[in-house]
Amino acid sequence: MIQIYVTGGTFDKEYNELNGSLYFKETHLQEMLTKGRNRLDVKTDTLFMKDSLEFSDTDRIQICDACLSVNADRILITHGTDTMTLTAEYLAGQISNKTIVLTGAMIPYKFGSSDGMFNLGSALAFIQVLPPGVYISMNGKVFEAGKVRKNLERGEFEAI
Repeated sequence: MIQIYVTGGTFDKEYNELNGSLYFKETHLQEMLTKGRNRLDVKTDTLFMKDSLEFSDTDRIQICDACLSVNADRILITHGTDTMTLTAEYLAGQISNKTIVLTGAMIPYKFGSSDGMFNLGSALAFIQVLPPGVYISMNGKVFEAGKVRKNLERGEFEAI
């Protein structure tokens, strides 16, 4: 079984047509799994719905506690891309016996041109074959925690 934790991020943002703002309503994860014809044994839980720029140390501790307390040894976390590397590094320092993959999107799923479906599918594939550790999966690539950064000029993740 793969445990999926939702934490918000661009992945789950909605667009307010009246004022042009982005906001959270509910996760799109189940819809994405259904549209993607997922056949894996997954369990999903929403920890919270936040922009990752608003994450605090308390939020990272909550994510870590959830990962430590669940029986699953394979955990996927949907996360905002702005601080995904910070959460991955924190988890890598706390958990060594589980395979944890963080993924997200640069464009909200509801925009239609989102990379979210591809990133979710890639992360689900990677989580099945990676050894224990903490990883980030974006745009078909996988990176070890602590060895990746978000390149703000190119709008993609890259190894460091």
